[in-house]
Amino acid sequence: MSITVVAINGSPRKKSTFKALEMLLENIKEDCEKYLVNLGDFNIKPCQACNVCISKGECVIEDDFLKLESKLLKKADILIVGSPVYFGNITAQLKALFDRTRVLRRKWGLKNKFLGALAVGRSTHGGQEHVLQAIHAWGLIHSMFIFSESDPTAHFGAALVCKKDDPVEFDEWGQKTILSMAKKVDEIITFLRKIKVED
Repeated sequence: MSITVVAINGSPRKKSTFKALEMLLENIKEDCEKYLVNLGDFNIKPCQACNVCISKGECVIEDDFLKLESKLLKKADILIVGSPVYFGNITAQLKALFDRTRVLRRKWGLKNKFLGALAVGRSTHGGQEHVLQAIHAWGLIHSMFIFSESDPTAHFGAALVCKKDDPVEFDEWGQKTILSMAKKVDEIITFLRKIKVED
């Protein structure tokens, strides 16, 4: 039974957050389908609060959201969402995506999926936990199962510091949080495969 893991890079660039998600996916040992989505490659407009999704059950904004919705968000068993810290929070690109998933919330399109979070900042206390909790809040509103670690590293998800002179060079402890989350994903895949076989 195939399990799909989708990682979403909430940064407009393919730098530190993209690299961290790549590293996480590479360290998942269980057999699964893996996708790494870079939001910078998609045109996702902000929600206009037009409420058409409530009356018609679909979003009428014409952009790339439908590509992500149908092919990746709905397909995923496990979602891992990453963002750099922008003024103590997630990026504008990721917030736009989150707001647009309101259409999925109407019919619980993301309910019971597993969600992990990853954050990258410039310093040890650079707002990473605020970013992780913002991602968790989105998942809780969609009734997802939130997960973080398998070993005691970062209790809310993968939290990394990137070196200022090298945007893809991470601190040693931050790399441990990636390995811990990858191990947890392996555990979830094993669990899901067992559940699906029993069904």
